[in-house]
Amino acid sequence: MCVVLDVSISGYRAWKRGGTPDRKRLTDVRMLAVIRAIHAELKGAYGSPRMVRELRLRGFTAGKERGERLMRENGIRARHKRRYKVTTDSKHGLPVVANLLDRHFTPTAPNQVWTSDITCLWIDEGWLYLAIVLDLFNREIIGWSLKPRMTTDIVIDALTMAWFRRRPGTGIMHHSDRESQYASHAFQDKLKEFGMTCLMSRQGNCGDNASTESWFNSFKNERHHGLRYATHAEMKAAEAVKM
Repeated sequence: MCVVLDVSISGYRAWKRGGTPDRKRLTDVRMLAVIRAIHAELKGAYGSPRMVRELRLRGFTAGKERGERLMRENGIRARHKRRYKVTTDSKHGLPVVANLLDRHFTPTAPNQVWTSDITCLWIDEGWLYLAIVLDLFNREIIGWSLKPRMTTDIVIDALTMAWFRRRPGTGIMHHSDRESQYASHAFQDKLKEFGMTCLMSRQGNCGDNASTESWFNSFKNERHHGLRYATHAEMKAAEAVKM
């Protein structure tokens, strides 16, 4: 009867108990239509876990298993990464420091721990490199730099932007990988100038900088993969608006 009348079973049972059916609980057909609309709106950025969270934020009753099933059965999936380029260069003779952060990713206030990293982005003209500075307290990007070469000035520019935007006091812990850009004398001098304490991941252990890696993953899925930029200038203009 519920199938014929296009009524959810839970809604029917709520009516039988004398209650009011959940007006936001959709049938599979209607739920699939909403999922397709969100998938198109977000340009295929979300897999099933984030799609379910998005449905709930929009007021719909959505279960994890149901959302995953509908997406799987109808071939709806998140965009996948296509190109990969290694950006980490930890085989250098520059001095490194210990991982004092030790994966404690929950500071109690802003401007206690900043994390940094570099990733690469492919466009028609070739690779571009994006360096970011993230405040670990609320995962906000507070500084960034986008350049065609992965030189030391890219990380210095990102850090300088973060410092001028926040104007924090001294004592901030700055965490990064052991890349040569971050271990360079020029970058270390900039940390000292800003009164920051340098922390670095253990060699070959990307989990030590997991929060920044996670942000890059979301950024690429939501705002880069599946899109096409012809020139460096075009992408810089687009990202300047979004950041």
